Amino acid sequence: LVAVVLSAQATDKGVNKATPALFKAADTPEKMAALGEEKIREFIKTIGLFNAKAKNVFGLSKKLVEEYGGEVPAIREELEKLPGVGRKTANVVLNCAFGQSTMAVDTHIFRVSNRIGLTKSKNPLQTEEQLLKVIPDEYLFNAHHWLILHGRYVCVARKPKCYECQIVDLCEFKDKNLTKVK
Repeated sequence: LVAVVLSAQATDKGVNKATPALFKAADTPEKMAALGEEKIREFIKTIGLFNAKAKNVFGLSKKLVEEYGGEVPAIREELEKLPGVGRKTANVVLNCAFGQSTMAVDTHIFRVSNRIGLTKSKNPLQTEEQLLKVIPDEYLFNAHHWLILHGRYVCVARKPKCYECQIVDLCEFKDKNLTKVK
């Protein structure tokens, strides 16, 4: 949960750099809360928005201890009550930590789903709802990761690499770039 909260609007590289020392110092909500906001801030100062994130990590750790017996809840509504946890973060935790069939929609998934024709949506919630209807349950655990990776490396925002795409024949994107330009 803490790693997902820290990853919002940050690079994986930055989060992966900061979290080992943080988790060595505090590997439970009780220990994280005991660190306090200032010490958490010192561990994560290389991550973007570290002030707000330190406040949220401290707050959610305290709340986990005080209201949930130190356990991360496996219910979206309860997760969303924690500081720094929105729907996307809750869905990532529910999917990856608890194996639930959810779809966390980030900018990559929103773009790719609409571009290739899996969804026709105006916002992340609509995208999530539509994807949950069209993706078979047995693929939902990994679908989130597949769509993100496809959006990061092939179906990129500005110049999609349609010439490298495995589903170009199924894709509904009108402005396909089928020639690699150097």
